Amino acid sequence: MNIEQYLSELDALSEYRRVHSLNVSKEAVRFAEKYGADVEKARLAGLLHDVTKETDGDKQLQIIEKGGIILSETEKRSPKLWHAISGACYVRDVLGIDDPDIFNAIRFHTTARAGMSMLEKVVFLADFTSAERDYPDIDIIREHAENSLEEGMLYGLKFTLSRLIGRGNLVSPDALAAYNEILLSEEQ
Repeated sequence: MNIEQYLSELDALSEYRRVHSLNVSKEAVRFAEKYGADVEKARLAGLLHDVTKETDGDKQLQIIEKGGIILSETEKRSPKLWHAISGACYVRDVLGIDDPDIFNAIRFHTTARAGMSMLEKVVFLADFTSAERDYPDIDIIREHAENSLEEGMLYGLKFTLSRLIGRGNLVSPDALAAYNEILLSEEQ
């Protein structure tokens, strides 16, 4: 995997999104080193996680359909989730990166899910805590992420779920499943 050949994919993104992608890649590498995930996969998945974020919604849906993904009703009605799904398909189908762990790390970087791999957790948290992020509780989320991936994810999921519910938005069943799984594992 030569990361340099994929950097050009960021050229189509806005300056903010390009910087964000570079920051997520850097943070994913740091978390991978700290928690034992594959560093090169973390670097690549972090770099490409938002590759279709600024792509037109109709085009994202075409990429998803072409990629063989059937959206749930919640996903259909949540356009903010499409970039993760279309991005995973784009990376696999257009860029030829046929690694299921990278696919899933990109696919679930926004929602999380039950049964996440170490790489998926690393990319989820790296996206949540990348250097340019500045929102309420970011320092608390970063602190929890330094203690453990699960602790960081649990706090991040609580933060996200409460914001979605508070705004009257749909909540991904994957996010709820991830949250419940972490809570259940803490009880054992």
